[in-house]
Amino acid sequence: MAALESFSLFTSQLTQKLKYPLPGESAHRIMQASSKLRLTFKPNARTRKSAVLILFYPYQDEIYFPLILRPAYDGVHSGQVAFPGGRYEPSDEDLVRTALREAQEEIGLRLTDVKILGILTELFIPPSNFYVLPVVATMPYRPDFYPDPREVEDIFEIKLEEISDVNIIGSSDIQVRGEQVHAPHYMVQGYKIWGATAMMISELLSVLNALEPDSKN
Repeated sequence: MAALESFSLFTSQLTQKLKYPLPGESAHRIMQASSKLRLTFKPNARTRKSAVLILFYPYQDEIYFPLILRPAYDGVHSGQVAFPGGRYEPSDEDLVRTALREAQEEIGLRLTDVKILGILTELFIPPSNFYVLPVVATMPYRPDFYPDPREVEDIFEIKLEEISDVNIIGSSDIQVRGEQVHAPHYMVQGYKIWGATAMMISELLSVLNALEPDSKN
């Protein structure tokens, strides 16, 4: 019962913090890769919309969220660790619905008890020419996962305490479409979380650590 009460308090506090002005680009820059493409490639008429779901849930007195490992394929996000999500479809009423639908399709998430808390800052991803909206949500229990093998090679359940540890932050050189980029990353469960996902996590952690506006001075 104490764990559920603690999670309820976490949910309430995060809901309020998502209503504060978001740190956006200042938080993104902390985990942004040094890429020439990011400097030269800007949103255009062919830029598409997408959304991902950041889903918190309680389990064994800890707070978790899932990340997925993309299968190897001939594409820019091959083999990367990411939040479940994907492109906006005309049948989606909005990008929140996109995030929920994609999570349902990719990890078999039952949407019945998912509660939307808010959103983070929309982020442009030059290599794939997408805008992605991070949608933050909770469930009051650990969900059952049923990954779609076509889109998900593995699912990682990440402790919030684990991702908050500054000692897991590092950097390395990574090849992206023939370009070598130097990328900050979070090292979690033997995998490097970098790029847009790392930038979203950076903003999420900034929001979680934010003080109430009246207490900043």
